Amino acid sequence: MSGTPQRTSLLAVLAVTAAVSAGCTAIATVEGETSEASTPTAVAEPVTGATPTTQSAESETCSGMSEVYGSGGGLYMERRGTLRDLGPREFAQGEVAFDEEGTPVTYTVEPGDVEAVIAERLCAYPTLGMMNHVRTIQPGQVLWLTPDPDSPWVPYFSPADAPAGFQQIPYQQAIESAGRAVDAGDVDTVRAIWNDTLKGMFTNQGTLDAVQEVVDSGDPDALRQLFS
Repeated sequence: MSGTPQRTSLLAVLAVTAAVSAGCTAIATVEGETSEASTPTAVAEPVTGATPTTQSAESETCSGMSEVYGSGGGLYMERRGTLRDLGPREFAQGEVAFDEEGTPVTYTVEPGDVEAVIAERLCAYPTLGMMNHVRTIQPGQVLWLTPDPDSPWVPYFSPADAPAGFQQIPYQQAIESAGRAVDAGDVDTVRAIWNDTLKGMFTNQGTLDAVQEVVDSGDPDALRQLFS
């Protein structure tokens, strides 16, 4: 009989211990569930935030490169393909002006800009300097991006039919001087440079007639395309 109370007490101690252990296990499980439940929320936030970045990267891609083609012995030019502004970047920080349809029409060169990077930003082949009658683009220069296909344009490096040994440097200097006069609105100086210097450097009569008509008209946009 004396051993029975001891066994009862031992069983009671074991029962209490088991109950305490069960309680600890239950708390650990709840805490574990709470921790597990919060984990997906923490993971979901960066995934959601990454979506616009992916879309933005996809939108900043040229579907094709726009290029300018010449016709009429190089006297007329036409842009084919759509220009787009993919936004400022290193070496292409300049300001873009747009037409009513949102197409880039001019680009103002910033210090440190590189022509090839500007062209990349605008989804264009890097011929912007040549189109604007300069060998090297300069800060502050406004680059016209799309020529009028119905208005003549004279090449910067030499006339299309220039003979061997053509004096390119005096020709380019005259083009640049005419371009500066156009930008200053000095039509009389433009006419003087054409009639006294440049005109004698062209031999194609069709070119001479087309350019002379624009010079005589004094149309600033047409003169800009010719020389500036």
